[in-house]
Amino acid sequence: MDHLSAVIVIANTITLVFGGAITGLAHRAAARTGSPALRSLSVGLGLVTLGTLLGGGLHQLLDAPLLASLAVQSIFTATGFVALAYSLYAERTPVVETVDTV
Repeated sequence: MDHLSAVIVIANTITLVFGGAITGLAHRAAARTGSPALRSLSVGLGLVTLGTLLGGGLHQLLDAPLLASLAVQSIFTATGFVALAYSLYAERTPVVETVDTV
């Protein structure tokens, strides 16, 4: 493995660790609140993270050509960003404030 490959593996590992953690936190928040925006956010982050895993796994573990692995990763990243953009426009449930009357 040359130096450039090592840098790519390290960067993708960091992406997997932190992307997985952030995806998990967003999923927990979506489950807790029932927010469609948070659900879309967690899906988008999950797709970006999954693309990193699949792209790197195809190249490193299955010896797929670099361009094929990069294409898989790019498709998942693009789809993830579509979901992330949608999460910004997802319908938000208005917060209803209750007022106690005496």
